[in-house]
Amino acid sequence: MERHIQAPFDSKTAASLRAGDYVYLTGTIYTARDAAHKRMYENLQKGEKLPLEIEGNVLYYMGPSPARPGKPIGSAGPTTASRMDKYTPALLDLGLRAMIGKGRRSPEVKEALIRNGAVYFAAVGGAGALLSRAILSSEVIAYDDLGTEAIHKLQVKDFPVIVVMDCQGRNLYEMAVQSYSRE
Repeated sequence: MERHIQAPFDSKTAASLRAGDYVYLTGTIYTARDAAHKRMYENLQKGEKLPLEIEGNVLYYMGPSPARPGKPIGSAGPTTASRMDKYTPALLDLGLRAMIGKGRRSPEVKEALIRNGAVYFAAVGGAGALLSRAILSSEVIAYDDLGTEAIHKLQVKDFPVIVVMDCQGRNLYEMAVQSYSRE
């Protein structure tokens, strides 16, 4: 199924998504990679406030390359999501609605997705230049000292992703293997 969704979005929208759905996100999403996740996790451990409102939002595991003249961002491809798995359940418990990355997730992340009514999207790896065309603006909002791993606020229009893990526990990667095994 093909869906067009405004980001951020609520738990009702997340619950309507199924593994395998093609989704086009429009609105605001945030970037955060390894170093930003580590810092946010440390802030939470100290009882400090996070630099962005997590509830209902989408985190894109991406570190942008420098923008070309006249463009808001350079190549903007996804990074491997499993590197954030240690930190993800805590963010999901705070209301994070979705993440965008590539690759498999841990059983702990799967449990947290189900528990919190959230989803995991995949973006096509190796297509960063094409994905950047859906990004209208990019602004560093936190952790500027981390360079490309700083947290960016992105405005996107029809940003293409696929639901890999839905909040009912379905996993597109596992479904594809099962489908292939039956043939």
